[in-house]
Amino acid sequence: MQRRELFNSFFNKKQEPKVIRPPYGGSDFISKCIECSGLCADVCEENIIVILEDKTPHLDFSKSGCTFCDECAIACEFDVLRVESIKKIDTIVSIDMLKCLSWHKTMCFSCKDPCSENAIDFLGMFRPTINNDKCTSCGLCIHSCPVSAIKVN
Repeated sequence: MQRRELFNSFFNKKQEPKVIRPPYGGSDFISKCIECSGLCADVCEENIIVILEDKTPHLDFSKSGCTFCDECAIACEFDVLRVESIKKIDTIVSIDMLKCLSWHKTMCFSCKDPCSENAIDFLGMFRPTINNDKCTSCGLCIHSCPVSAIKVN
């Protein structure tokens, strides 16, 4: 390994993408979920549930976001996803100020419009920030951003 490759390896580390689970999972989610046939993905009205190689569901916000419609929990044949276990999606959504149009003085409300929780606050007409106390991490703002400035952390 040359010196340049060594230093680049420190700065260019590839991170494994975080697996984002549906908001209806209980404590026995991983142990029971691998036994099913993936009905939750079939009934998802937004088509954001993807079944991974380990046979567990993952939310893919590149197409849309979760509307908390309960259909995946209702269809769950092993009672792993339960309507009564609904909670905030376990991830944090953030805005990349370097990419965001509004942070560069271009009026854009693409992220704010689909947010049903009013979790995106603007300073005047610009500088949006996500209010994590209100945000359910549904991902609807991610898909609607024209410059992909909203990320899941």
